[in-house]
Amino acid sequence: MSEANAILLLGPTGSGKSPLGDLIHRQGLWGRPVRHFDFGRQLRDVASGRIRIEGLSAADVEFLAGVLDRGALLEDEQFYMARAILQAFIRQLPESRGDAAPAWIVLNGLPRHVSQARDVDSLVRVRAVVHLACTAEAVLERIRTNVGGDREGRRDDDESAVRRRLDVYEQRIAPLDDHYRRLAVPLVTLTVGPTDTPRDVWQKLDGRPSPFTT
Repeated sequence: MSEANAILLLGPTGSGKSPLGDLIHRQGLWGRPVRHFDFGRQLRDVASGRIRIEGLSAADVEFLAGVLDRGALLEDEQFYMARAILQAFIRQLPESRGDAAPAWIVLNGLPRHVSQARDVDSLVRVRAVVHLACTAEAVLERIRTNVGGDREGRRDDDESAVRRRLDVYEQRIAPLDDHYRRLAVPLVTLTVGPTDTPRDVWQKLDGRPSPFTT
């Protein structure tokens, strides 16, 4: 399997990563075709049986369902499950034909912490990090109004649960910025307000100069 190029999407819960990733999937980014790897969505599909992943046992699927229920993160010893899911996604990427550029991946929800990033870095080449900066107050308002259109039916969006996820983000996920900065990966930071729609954020992002030239 050839190494895939990826753009990593970071941001706290409610900042609009999944709606933005879906829009990037449809519209592309910086003139490139991009496919959205939404790890949370993939986990839900695996746990519900909507998709089957080679190498995952029934016990693994049951474990992933519990991870979703608890809002937990996969730790190093469980990374083989994330690896299998990401590899299955990469295998489905369309091949380049003629002068058409191969599709890149926008990673959303994986990696979730620095030690996990080292494993992900063995599967894809992260070429840019896009960080959606969003305050806790803006997150709560965005979720309350469902500005991204992706919160309907979520059972884990009460304020206490959201604040717990924000704490996990600050402690475990936000340090990924420094990890990739040390690797000289370009970082693009966008401030996301309480009323910014996915298209608003995509236009801000796509309107910026590409952070890479090759």
